[in-house]
Amino acid sequence: MSEKKLAANEGIKIRSNYLRGTITEGLADLSTGSMSEDDQQLLKFHGTYQQDDRDLRAGRRKHRLDKAYSFMIRIRVPGGVATPQQWLETDRIATQFANGTIKLTTRQAFQFHGIIKSNLKRSIAEINQAAMDTIAACGDVNRNVMCNPNPYLSSVHAQALKIAQDISTHLTPQTKAYHEIWLDGEKIESSEEDHEPIYGKTYLPRKFKITVAVPPSNDVDIFANCLSFIAIAEEGQVVGYNVAVGGGMGSTHGDEATYPRLADVIGFCTPEQVVDVAEKVVMIQRDFGDRTNRKHARFKYTVDDHGADWILAKLNEYLGYELQPVREYVFTDNGDRFGWVEDERGQFHYTMFVEGGRVLDTDDYPMRTGLREIAKHHQGDFRLTANQNLIIANVSPESRPEIEKLLEQYGIKGSHLRSGLRLSSIACVALPTCGLALAESERYLPKLITNLEETIEDAGLRHDSITIRMTGCPNGCGRPFISEIGFVGRGPERYNVYLGGGHAGQRLNKLYRQDVAAGEIQQLLSPILHRYAKERNEGEHFGDFVIRSGYVAATKQGGDFHSNIKSDAYASA
Repeated sequence: MSEKKLAANEGIKIRSNYLRGTITEGLADLSTGSMSEDDQQLLKFHGTYQQDDRDLRAGRRKHRLDKAYSFMIRIRVPGGVATPQQWLETDRIATQFANGTIKLTTRQAFQFHGIIKSNLKRSIAEINQAAMDTIAACGDVNRNVMCNPNPYLSSVHAQALKIAQDISTHLTPQTKAYHEIWLDGEKIESSEEDHEPIYGKTYLPRKFKITVAVPPSNDVDIFANCLSFIAIAEEGQVVGYNVAVGGGMGSTHGDEATYPRLADVIGFCTPEQVVDVAEKVVMIQRDFGDRTNRKHARFKYTVDDHGADWILAKLNEYLGYELQPVREYVFTDNGDRFGWVEDERGQFHYTMFVEGGRVLDTDDYPMRTGLREIAKHHQGDFRLTANQNLIIANVSPESRPEIEKLLEQYGIKGSHLRSGLRLSSIACVALPTCGLALAESERYLPKLITNLEETIEDAGLRHDSITIRMTGCPNGCGRPFISEIGFVGRGPERYNVYLGGGHAGQRLNKLYRQDVAAGEIQQLLSPILHRYAKERNEGEHFGDFVIRSGYVAATKQGGDFHSNIKSDAYASA
């Protein structure tokens, strides 16, 4: 039987000369604001996507104009920790080259939108001058490594953060193309060839996502990622990490072969083994991932195709030693802790709510200006959370009054005085810039929550945390398939509605209603929320209640974090 044909992207990577392609020539061609189709794929490895403003498409088409092309740039922030100076530089670049806003992503990265091609190289160069980079922020490689920004356990967090940064450094592509194209690095002679010791010439079959979590908080959603490390701490020291493999959110409407999947926890390793384990898991995906069908190319399908036991055996083989048995751990939630928190060292951390992760100024809320002024005085760091919020971290007792004064002056102090539903929300960018979006997300979810707040106020649920997430398509960038209430765009102003995810991100939700008009969502959910308020057991979360009450069936048995049961609900989605 003949072998399957490789996916088109594999050929692009093979021909690219380690991600160079014709990007340099394309950037120099200012007769158009776009890049060639092959180079658009390669640009992702360098941290940027070509996009266009879909709000303007019809008008420009009417006048026979090209699309309003621009580029999104994503900055890697391993572990989500940035210095005040890096914040100031990010803010400056947003003004000088982008659309005047900063997007905090669900993977603890900075994101710019609206950068035109003539400013693309300079933007990336100046990002690097600020001791940050964009390489591998996108593309078929390991993406930004996430780490729980737990403000309570600073000593443990510091150890976990170091691990996340070490993984990120080790798995960064070695090609010199990034420095040649964007930083005017010296070009290699044609007789020489780059070497990618981990990825090889064709890199990975698809993107790869890694997280590090510090229980009891699962705010990085480890079960939704390809590879995760769960810190096991004893007396303030991390003694090792449980290893979880095979999570992923993306699916395709109407394609039964695509589905969200929760990760399996397969073993335990010491801190010294983590980077080695990460490398070998990536190599397994490199060697056994599907390169013929990109919809089946994520690591979750490799794990499903071969089984978690096979993955563990193959990992032990690649390592040359065996992982230890899984250690006990408990996750209790996947939300952020808002307001001031004092850690074990006496340092203070202020977590603020950033709706949709969009940092901008409005007439009545100059948030971006306020954060700029805080960065000028702050001596600690900034921590991006996986829920698109921001922590002004490591504030000394002496500096706290000054920071508090600025929080008050710019209206940030009350940012978290919102409903529990709003504070537990995530939205992807979607329209107008994402080319995959079928419906609104970032621009619509705040309005929907405002409508739902009428219901929760009436039901007495204002302070209850119910995770609610919306994405404009089923690719799952906002991790909607593990939220207690999830919305996935199907078309303009229409969504699939999912219920029953685990409050700690440990259980998939399930399709409740398909193709619901946006204007009907409040009416659909209000009776369920009222019933929850009246009939819930003490301490019962909304996701558990809707399963107990029969609105949807459970997708996992017994709440066992170590098992994985795929939900047939996604086949009909």
